[in-house]
Amino acid sequence: MKDKRILYVSSEVVPYLAENEVSLQSYEFPKMINDIGGQIRIFMPRYGNINERRHQLHEVIRLSGMNLVVNDMDMPLIIKVASIPKERIQVYFIDNDEYFKRKATFSDEDGALYPDNDERAIFFAKGVVETVKKLNWVPDAIHVHGWMAALLPVYLKHYYKNEGIFADTKIVTSVYSSGYEGLLDEKLSSKMMFDNIDESVSNIVSKPDYESLMKLTIDHSDAVIIGSEDMPSNLTKYIETSGKPFLPFAAKDAIKEVYADFIKEHLL
Repeated sequence: MKDKRILYVSSEVVPYLAENEVSLQSYEFPKMINDIGGQIRIFMPRYGNINERRHQLHEVIRLSGMNLVVNDMDMPLIIKVASIPKERIQVYFIDNDEYFKRKATFSDEDGALYPDNDERAIFFAKGVVETVKKLNWVPDAIHVHGWMAALLPVYLKHYYKNEGIFADTKIVTSVYSSGYEGLLDEKLSSKMMFDNIDESVSNIVSKPDYESLMKLTIDHSDAVIIGSEDMPSNLTKYIETSGKPFLPFAAKDAIKEVYADFIKEHLL
């Protein structure tokens, strides 16, 4: 594992957001690989409720400045960076005032999902790839966590399929029981088709609930990790019958013993 490059792309990461299953594992997995000599970078959105001063975020001017097209709109990409204290792990934050300045993560004060969460996910996926290209830091493997990051495998396999630098990069996705209630914008499928992602692919999220989004992500991953003990039976069955290598749920201490071996066997 020494010197292998693993990119972690997550909806949430501690210590920048509150502790939950996704944010904790999005910290623990990179730490495991970092501790055994792997090269680690983490990407997450820069939500408005992240305290930039406390966590010492600063903009990386040389990486910022490009525009990303989302549903025929030009959206400026801002890149910020910070380091997890004591771990020497760099975290890159994908930012845009229109999508991420609001003072919450996924829903408003009444608990309603933001209506543009689908576009935020598209922008995040494209922002990660474009930033990695600018860094010229080609990952050997990518580990995806959380539904806001779930479109990354799809966009890598379709929108960026002709990008030679990712030709040998494999993707593993951790699938969690916790997602979102209700639906993303029902035009998500057509927005993906605007990016020349075939209708046969995007149709899986014609009704964009959490389960269908995860199924789309599983279909475009090379391996899967079951991140929750109480996984819905439909998702568990889908993973088990997908033909993808998968790592069953394991508690924190137990997964330390098997995670690196799983990555080495199926992704490197």
